[in-house]
Amino acid sequence: MRKAFRRGTALLLGAALCASLAACGGGSNTTTTTASGEQGGSESTGEVTKPEKLKVMFDGTVFTTANGRDQFEAALEEALGMELEFVQPDHSAYYDNVSMTFAGGDIPDIILLGSSYYWSYASQGALWDMSSAWENSELKASGRIINEDIINGLYLDGALYGFAPSRGNGCVTYLKKKWLDNVGLEVPTTYDEYMNVLKAFTEGDPDGNGVNGDTYAITASGLIGAEAPYTNFLPEFYQDAYPDFYKNDEGVWVDGFSEDAMIGAMTRLKDAYSKGYIDKEIITNKTSDCRNKFYDDKCGVFTYWAGTWANNLKTNLEAKGLDGELVIVPPIEELGHYVERTAANVWCITANCSNPEGAFKYFIEPMLDGGEVQTLWSYGVKGVHWDDKAETVTYGDNSETYEEGQFHMLPNLETPTTLNTKNHIDPMLAIATFDGEDPGASTVAEIAKESQEKFNEWAVQAHTSPNYDEVYNTYIATLNDIRKPIITEVVTGSMTPEDGVAQYKEQAASMVEEILESLNAQ
Repeated sequence: MRKAFRRGTALLLGAALCASLAACGGGSNTTTTTASGEQGGSESTGEVTKPEKLKVMFDGTVFTTANGRDQFEAALEEALGMELEFVQPDHSAYYDNVSMTFAGGDIPDIILLGSSYYWSYASQGALWDMSSAWENSELKASGRIINEDIINGLYLDGALYGFAPSRGNGCVTYLKKKWLDNVGLEVPTTYDEYMNVLKAFTEGDPDGNGVNGDTYAITASGLIGAEAPYTNFLPEFYQDAYPDFYKNDEGVWVDGFSEDAMIGAMTRLKDAYSKGYIDKEIITNKTSDCRNKFYDDKCGVFTYWAGTWANNLKTNLEAKGLDGELVIVPPIEELGHYVERTAANVWCITANCSNPEGAFKYFIEPMLDGGEVQTLWSYGVKGVHWDDKAETVTYGDNSETYEEGQFHMLPNLETPTTLNTKNHIDPMLAIATFDGEDPGASTVAEIAKESQEKFNEWAVQAHTSPNYDEVYNTYIATLNDIRKPIITEVVTGSMTPEDGVAQYKEQAASMVEEILESLNAQ
């Protein structure tokens, strides 16, 4: 049984959900098809009525206004045959707006949520159970689904409250091939070999400028990630350690930060940091800082997202006049695998929607229709984001000439010096194939394709999130406020790893006990 949610959130959300339910799309009417086939404003198939209008809220992972969102909205309306009202708050403040939206009562019919927010709102009763709609959908029966595990991983107590059109993806470790060649080493396969590479990249002359020791090996945005799976930017150091709650092999929830494996992880991090292998600014870095340091040739190792970002890293290095060849490192022996996060983008139908079956069938399901709508969600609008006519496309100092019928991306409207790469659904991560050949397959850079395919082969799914649990949600922010300073103090040298774990246990004992009691009672 789902637990009751926290009192403060319950009062806010309950007030909104208990308000009079607006019809789907803010009160628009829908009609069913009559026996004679005549229609009165909308269509339906069987007993599922097609909405005339849907209100949809999402973040910046969909085209923004500056990059043709209005054109995307118009094209999608035409393809779906219904009116859409898009709500797209600023990406950086998206979840503040989500919270205010649910608390205020002006709730959309469909909303895009990150995985942690998905579990929270699902457990609160704010989302519609789409289990039956999915299980009986034409999409599920189409034979085009290639990764149903992504959907299966979103079930909560036997109910499905969201749909993820693409997998969560994750990070792989990239090495600069030129640096590796300059220090005369091979691609590392064990932790000792990995440390030898870090040592050479820090103490030698990997950038070939004639000066030893003016570089460091690796950078990252923090010693611990801000969200699950927490370890994905420094996987070689964490190995079997997991700094949050997870189910062990016996099916029992445990607190990974309290385990001996965390002592080992912090010991490795402390050792590499003290030797100068790790960027001294790692504690304050933003991800953009890390990318810029990699592009500026300050470091040679960077664990970052598989797929499209592999090509981004390559092209940005080359734009700086550097060698862009990257080695995609297989997980070292002690690590064994990379980790794929839970689906990052989950489309949900809110409890406020008066026609949720129609919202699923006529908006969510077509996202992966294998044709026109999937193309819109994957690549955008023809003539705006991509085209297949004969033309020469100029972006910045570059230009490309295409023949008639050759699919190609167009310059980004917001940043005309770059080409568009995708819309919301990364075609390399989609859980369903196109009905035939992917129209934009030729636009995917070879290194992006290689990186994604290797990650998919090497990765395992992240631990099941405990975000649905009331007690966990009550204490997790406080626990993270305890964990992060401890890791920082240990790694920077003011505390031993053993003392760090002991201090954590002392400070967090009552909260951990209460969380584990709650999780294991279910």
